[in-house]
Amino acid sequence: MKPIRHAVLALCLIAGLPAHAQNADRAFLGYRNDNGTLDIATSDGRYLIRPYDANIVETSFVPRGESFDPASHAVVLKPGQVIATVQEADGRIRLVTDGITVTVEKSPFRIRYEYKGKPLVAEKHGYGHVGDLDSIEFALEGDEALYGAGSRAVGMNRRGQRLRLYNKASYGFGNHADQMGYGIPMALSSHKYALHFDNPQAGWLDFDSRKDGTLRYEVMGGRKTYQVIAGDDWAQVMDGTTRLTGRQPLPPRWAFGNFASRFGYHTESETRAVVDKFIADGIPLDAVVLDLYWFGKTVKGTMGNLAWDRDSFPHPEAMMADFRKKGVNTVVITEPFVLTTSKRWQEAVQQGVLATDAAGKPFTFDFFFGNTGLVDVFKPQARDWFWNIYKDLKAGGVAGWWGDLGEPEMHPSGAHHATGTADQVHNIYGHEWAHLIADGYARDYPQERPFILMRSGYSGSQRFGMIPWSGDVHRGWDGLQSQMEIALQMGMQGQAYMHSDLGGFASPVLDDELYVRWLQYGVFQPIFRPHAQEEVPSEAVFRTPAVKALARDAIRLRYAMLPYNYTAAFDDSRTGMPMMRPVLFEDPDDDMLPTSGVASTYLWGPDFLVAPVTEPGAARKEVVFPRRGSVWFDFYTDEPHRGGIVETVATRPDRIPTFVRAGAFIPLAQPVQSTRDYSTAKLDLHYWHDAGVARSEGHLYDDDGRTAHAYESGRYELVRFSSRLADGRLDLTIAPETGAAAAPTARTFDLKVHNVGARPRAVWAGGKPVAFRWDAKRRVLDVPLPAVREAELKVAVTL
Repeated sequence: MKPIRHAVLALCLIAGLPAHAQNADRAFLGYRNDNGTLDIATSDGRYLIRPYDANIVETSFVPRGESFDPASHAVVLKPGQVIATVQEADGRIRLVTDGITVTVEKSPFRIRYEYKGKPLVAEKHGYGHVGDLDSIEFALEGDEALYGAGSRAVGMNRRGQRLRLYNKASYGFGNHADQMGYGIPMALSSHKYALHFDNPQAGWLDFDSRKDGTLRYEVMGGRKTYQVIAGDDWAQVMDGTTRLTGRQPLPPRWAFGNFASRFGYHTESETRAVVDKFIADGIPLDAVVLDLYWFGKTVKGTMGNLAWDRDSFPHPEAMMADFRKKGVNTVVITEPFVLTTSKRWQEAVQQGVLATDAAGKPFTFDFFFGNTGLVDVFKPQARDWFWNIYKDLKAGGVAGWWGDLGEPEMHPSGAHHATGTADQVHNIYGHEWAHLIADGYARDYPQERPFILMRSGYSGSQRFGMIPWSGDVHRGWDGLQSQMEIALQMGMQGQAYMHSDLGGFASPVLDDELYVRWLQYGVFQPIFRPHAQEEVPSEAVFRTPAVKALARDAIRLRYAMLPYNYTAAFDDSRTGMPMMRPVLFEDPDDDMLPTSGVASTYLWGPDFLVAPVTEPGAARKEVVFPRRGSVWFDFYTDEPHRGGIVETVATRPDRIPTFVRAGAFIPLAQPVQSTRDYSTAKLDLHYWHDAGVARSEGHLYDDDGRTAHAYESGRYELVRFSSRLADGRLDLTIAPETGAAAAPTARTFDLKVHNVGARPRAVWAGGKPVAFRWDAKRRVLDVPLPAVREAELKVAVTL
């Protein structure tokens, strides 16, 4: 958020040393089947191997003299949900499920994994040591591409990299950043499996940096547990990883709209003027974000006040109420630091909510903002204290929370927390911060979805509704170039809402082309939130008329796509498939395409293919069209492109290359000023017809946009779409489904069938002939349909 320069705490981790030979002498002593857990005794400890289901198995090593630690900050799935058999033969013990088989070789002792009869991955030597670190190694195949290790910009295929697991902000990063706010201990392979190391302590993930075919995990201490997740395809791997660590719940619908945000709005009058200007200029807006000036006039000395500065914001409750009437929600920044100069310092000390020194006194230190203490979010009374502040602000009208500096930005090793030292809990600080807010909502506002924007987190943070962003990116083309990789990688690891400060944050660069291209990319990323240092405005309303017009077009397209985007978000909440998906999900085994390292072209939901323009003055863009035998249509012109090739296409200043899969159903809405006015009662339903698509399916999800667990409680509507092409006739079906606690909506669809080469002989809807229009030039059939409420509607097009 801020241009901070300080000495970053160095973690003393020894790198590059060979593993001690201690584990090479590990001997098998015996085993027992403990109610589905394979308990293996070795000369130096025990291995506990237990299946969660057929596709997920956990292995833990418990050194001699220690006891198994069952606590996990990441895993929420319960084990034992599958029948597994244990077999012994030929010097091996095998734990067998319908998916993963674990084979333990007795001598030399070794553990390897198969999936449906095919080799998957294997330990090399088991747990050992690298210097002062616990370490485990896995053997890799020569053709494996590797992904994971959280948020960072080091290349899509991360094989060859040694990556530190210590959450750390990267101020002003461009197209490369080794460390960022989400150091997730997970590795994913192009062979469609994931290894999740279930330990939040600081360490390293080495993706074969020594080129010896080895994946290494090294950690300073803690539990020695990992899970193997496998699948037939990437959808199954995503399903498994997010069932293991938790699904991302739907955020409030307004989170998919446009945000007004900068560092920062200084006064109430300034904030009101910005919101009013968006409305006056006809640019949709759903939220305004207040940076740290809401609680203090200066950057330094006021952090920790966490209460309105009523000189600058004399009537914040009335301001926020006025914004709500205009369909605009207020989000405020909060940080976990309480300065000794802040108004809450004495309160924090007296209530014992701060991290302490070895003597139990509040641990204080200097950093960019002043002399400070740190809220101990691992301490129950600190969580209650922090939540009560949020609760009071919410009562006044705050609708969402921005948690900044949550790595934490500075976290000296001498600090002690309720559950461990600073180094032991550092990587889960932001995770637990989001957890306490989510818990507060679940307890005090169980019907309401929270909005929790956080710069730092851990594996499983998505289940708290956390919305991550990539941090203080450089406002330059290099900053834009890294964003696709960061978001795609995080989505693969369960954090589907990773996004960027649109337009770039750091440095006062005025580059209109860059700004427009970043916003055009933002249409197809999870959250649309321009944000920047205030020297150059991040808000479209303060740009030149030409730039404003292009930005307005991008924002209005974002709102038109809300039915599709919200449905893709719903799918993520149910299946773990992220909204932004790498093209390797589509063509994992196609050696004709360079998909393993591609982030410049990606899938948006199941049916869009997007290629953002990330070079200044680019007249052409290389696009990877996945899946041989498929067809992709230009979203704007309907020009067809064959799948399974890399093609260079022309670019235009008013849009980025965007394509739709043949056979796709895309519901679009008329843009509104705010999602408060959004409705699915009247939609355009686009279908991209192609002679090669015999059948296809799609769906639309809708609810009230605010109720937590709406789907689970039956407060939803689904509309399912399907197509069938045979004997010169295209049959389309629209089938509504209403949840048990919802009332059905009467929806009218203006059906638009693309790529219809000749005027149809007839169109029938509901068994009756209906009027239609056919545009010969655009090759689009337009059919206004009768309302659909509870019964399905069948449409027949005779071609």
